[in-house]
Amino acid sequence: MAARGFLQIAPGRRLALNGVEWTVEDVHGQLGRLVLVDDDGRAETRSFRWLINHADLRLLRTVEARRPSSAARQPRILADLTKDQLERARLRAAHVLEVETGFREGHPARAMKGEPRSAYDPDRTTLTQRRYAKAAEIEAMPRPEAIRCGLQHLSYRTLVRLSGLAGDSLLLACADGRWTRRRSGHRSITKEVREAIFAVKAECGERARVSLAARHRLMHQYMSERFPTFPTEKIPSRWTFAAVWEEWFGPGGARPRYGRTAEAAAEAGVSGRMVVHRPGQVLVLDSTPMPVKLRETVFGDAITATLTLALDLYTHGLPAFRLTLQSDTSVDIAMLLRDVMLPLPMRDGWGEDMEWPYAGVPADVIAEFAGHKVAALPFFAPETVTTDHGGPYKNHDLVEAEREIGCRILPARVLRQTDKYAVERQFHTIQTMLFEHLLGFTGGDVADRGADPERDASLTLTQAEHVIATWIVQIWQNRKLGEYAPSWAPGEDHSPNTLFVAAMEQGGFDLDFPEPGFYYKVLRKHHVKIHPRRGVKILGLWYHHPVLDEPRFLQPSSRGGKHAGQWVVRSDRRDRRQTFFQDPTDHETWHILRWRGLPPEGEVPAFSDKTANDLLSHVKANRIRIHSESELLEHLLEILGSVTPVDQWPSQAKRKAGKKRRVAQAREITRAQAAAADRAPGPAPAEEPSPAELPAAWAEHARTIDRAVDADRRRRREEALADTKPVAPATLNEALNRRPMFRLPPPDGSEAETTGREEDA
Repeated sequence: MAARGFLQIAPGRRLALNGVEWTVEDVHGQLGRLVLVDDDGRAETRSFRWLINHADLRLLRTVEARRPSSAARQPRILADLTKDQLERARLRAAHVLEVETGFREGHPARAMKGEPRSAYDPDRTTLTQRRYAKAAEIEAMPRPEAIRCGLQHLSYRTLVRLSGLAGDSLLLACADGRWTRRRSGHRSITKEVREAIFAVKAECGERARVSLAARHRLMHQYMSERFPTFPTEKIPSRWTFAAVWEEWFGPGGARPRYGRTAEAAAEAGVSGRMVVHRPGQVLVLDSTPMPVKLRETVFGDAITATLTLALDLYTHGLPAFRLTLQSDTSVDIAMLLRDVMLPLPMRDGWGEDMEWPYAGVPADVIAEFAGHKVAALPFFAPETVTTDHGGPYKNHDLVEAEREIGCRILPARVLRQTDKYAVERQFHTIQTMLFEHLLGFTGGDVADRGADPERDASLTLTQAEHVIATWIVQIWQNRKLGEYAPSWAPGEDHSPNTLFVAAMEQGGFDLDFPEPGFYYKVLRKHHVKIHPRRGVKILGLWYHHPVLDEPRFLQPSSRGGKHAGQWVVRSDRRDRRQTFFQDPTDHETWHILRWRGLPPEGEVPAFSDKTANDLLSHVKANRIRIHSESELLEHLLEILGSVTPVDQWPSQAKRKAGKKRRVAQAREITRAQAAAADRAPGPAPAEEPSPAELPAAWAEHARTIDRAVDADRRRRREEALADTKPVAPATLNEALNRRPMFRLPPPDGSEAETTGREEDA
């Protein structure tokens, strides 16, 4: 602060000169000068003497008390200037340095061509001469050029004021003060207006999204009802209201329900992020439609598969994945968790570089435990599983499977995609690094699809699964991590595999394989009673096995509790042809209960819950009276196999309907194959029949169905005639002797009755 007589001058002081309001921006006490800035941002440099002797000078104390002091703001830095403003400041500083040193760069070692000029040679001229020469040069410069460079005010006194400055201080002194002038705020935002804006913000948080104009009208309504004496003309305009709203509350691009959820989470104190320290601490699961059209093995139609990923949040590795037709189920997710805990076996075409390479645990030891050579893909027991709120992830069967593994369940917050951002990003990474290069790629949007991705599809479901597995083991697990690199190793290069190795060296490695009966324990449970000679009834269908006819199962179960006296039978919703019954004696043997409608020889195409429900609905809708379970087979085969050959389709509509039916049948068969593959690691029961080979074409599939129907009808006919003694037919001579050939029988049939009585006699 500087004082001249009665006048106290300090930065932030508000003055009125000739009716124009000014603010003291800066004070140079040693030079006796100060910088004044008006409300339009125009800056002027005046001396204390000129200000004290000004005839029309008034102090604005009330305004000064309302406005914050300029000294309270942070100092200016070069980062506050734009690229163009910084270049203009450097140009001004070059003129000042040429006056001070004779060189535009400020030192003879950095002299430019032709420097020093004769008027600025420090060996021949004095500093005062160089200042006057520069002032004359600027004055002779064309006015537009001087204004563009900001040199129109570079006078002798300005050069004197800037003397002694260098570096960033000189650049900031040469920068126009209007470029970085203090934000004065909005004078129209009074205490009443501020209250109205916050009231509108609170009200809009519970409503649907409204426009800016509607929010401005709500502010008018609040002001008119709460402050009726407030002048209407002093209410901020819509543009001022929009600027203040964005400054205080941000752009507001989030949807209202997302914003409400975020505010509720912040109030609950769960807005922070989790810090992960070891592999398996957090496993993130998610599913998405695969953006590549595939071809099903049996029918060759273009299909859409669902890709489910399991991502380790510490290493960002992919320990397991699943490809399912159309959509996944809770059983698929449970089997995915089991795959995370099992070592991946080596496949055909994989070289030695893709085998288990981790130090500390030899590959022979892992192979001895697993029973096969192990690929270079980490496996571990997950501690915490994070999923979204999709149907398969909320299923109680999956929740029980997660508890069976021993991991905690940490579902993502509703409508907060950031809780599983890593796996969401991983889907995009796989798309850009792999899927975009495959035939049949559909793109991320309908508008980005190719001309005919269904026609371009060439990979089968099995081939696509092999390609993804090879990409994960060979490329992704060895790819250098960028922004996901660990914080404890700055500057080091790491991949998911090297992070897993580092974790093994720090905390060791636990060989914890799931038990063989894990598959059966995660299946859906049914509490039923065993009926003599009929078996058990599961969701409308009867299942039987000879072991159920033993006397120990003909009495109620010894189980107590909620389902006292009932037996537990488990079913796989992907394949309803059989259910599984745990032997209560050793608890390790699982008996396969086959559906009673299956023929004793051959196999019926697989069917899931949806097809079974369609079967029962068809029977109920047509009021069909069922005498035995085998009669249901005919109606099931009508649903599964009533398809006309392609060359007999009369119209495009029938072609579309046929394709839909074939894809549905392919989905049933693929799910059954997945269920059979999931049962493979467990102990195979002795009673389990070996499944027949699935047909390779629809024609062969239709012939299989016909043979199954013929065999079932033959069996039923033989059972009906089992107790009937065969009688040889009468010879032609005996028939002619019994009745003359040319004699007509009477119309009432009396002769036939008489003949019958004679034969009986």
